Amino acid sequence: MRITKRTNIAIRALMFCAVNMDRRVTKHDIAEACNSSENHLGQIVNQLSQLGFLETTRGRGGGLALARKPAEISIGEVFRKLEADVPVAECFADVDNTCPLTNACRLKTAISDALDAFYSHMESITLDALTCDNHALETMLAMTPHCSTPARRPAIEV
Repeated sequence: MRITKRTNIAIRALMFCAVNMDRRVTKHDIAEACNSSENHLGQIVNQLSQLGFLETTRGRGGGLALARKPAEISIGEVFRKLEADVPVAECFADVDNTCPLTNACRLKTAISDALDAFYSHMESITLDALTCDNHALETMLAMTPHCSTPARRPAIEV
């Protein structure tokens, strides 16, 4: 199985929003941090908004934010909804299926079972599980540094 670039970028965008929950973010912020084209990201953000994962606000002070708490966003649900139209193999395609073995092939059943197991496992993983206490991710994606100690000033020689 291969995860599409669209789904990969969608998960990055959701993680970015989760790490920066204290503010609205922009497509530009996400694109820059997640190494993505802003135009491609715009299409993905629109889809995530339509699916109820993100809320978007236009205009001054607008931006993007999670539509639900990170603990309520299942990664498997995101995968299922974004990958639904992408057949994993030719025999799964409604159109353009030229395989003569489709009606007798047991591989299709085996692949289908494996996909169900994959999605079932991914549904148990939440956005919160990917981002909460993930300090390395926070360091990469946080728009403001989270520093527990004040910066030390250099000593001034007199």
